[in-house]
Amino acid sequence: MALSTSLNSLCTISKASPSKNPMIFNLLKTPSLKTHLKVNPIFKPSSLSLFTQPTKLRYKTQNPQSSTTIRSLFTGIVEEMGEVKQLGMADHGGFDLKILAKTVLEDVHLGDSIAVNGTCLTVTEFDTHLGEFTVGLAPETLRKTSLSELESGSLVNLERAIQPTGRMGGHFVQGHVDGTGEIVGKDVEGDSLWIKVKVHESLLKYVVPKGFIAVDGTSLTVVDVFEKELCFNFMLVAYTQQKVVIPLKEVGQKVNLEVDILGKYVERLLSSGFVDSFKPS
Repeated sequence: MALSTSLNSLCTISKASPSKNPMIFNLLKTPSLKTHLKVNPIFKPSSLSLFTQPTKLRYKTQNPQSSTTIRSLFTGIVEEMGEVKQLGMADHGGFDLKILAKTVLEDVHLGDSIAVNGTCLTVTEFDTHLGEFTVGLAPETLRKTSLSELESGSLVNLERAIQPTGRMGGHFVQGHVDGTGEIVGKDVEGDSLWIKVKVHESLLKYVVPKGFIAVDGTSLTVVDVFEKELCFNFMLVAYTQQKVVIPLKEVGQKVNLEVDILGKYVERLLSSGFVDSFKPS
């Protein structure tokens, strides 16, 4: 089958696997973290390349997590898959993620927003000659997304924020991850791949058959919703399988999820009594 060829080619790419770095997970369990994070010195570093020394890059700026005024919009059409070069503690007390990339660096500027596996992050450093850029990660970002599972060599979906003159190829994606889901099934049909994801019921209520959802930043169409199993599924065609990281993940791994914001707006309006205000008295 055509799919077997596609999957064989994918096998040559390093697969994303859950990070076993105890330092990161120690931070994830601490919801009341202060600005200066404290790490238990008894933990030994894992395969992650930690920033033990300042990295010399040409462009630098402040930690993006200090600003909450950035507003960006994405389409869920992945531009390229980047490779994680480093993930670890930075000298400013937070976490930095350094990624090797090409396409998203063509017109990059400091402060630009790039979606990394569907998470809107801000470029704090970049070097076009080395083909790499750095983004900052707040502890809350690590807790709410699957980025804590990344390690050196992991592949990530990348998309630059859309420009007003660009095409709207997917749907409105904010890059604000609502939560994570767990891959519970992968099945082949022809040259396509079925993916089944289990999600918390608080998010499943926003997922509807034939509706939009962003999975690791990829705009996808939901096929079916399984209420009793708290699951939904979608299908990846052969072309998409070659362009995004989802097929590289194994059953049991996490994916970032962002539901269609229209559903949340409708829920908000209904709960606020907005509809009742139009009823005749």
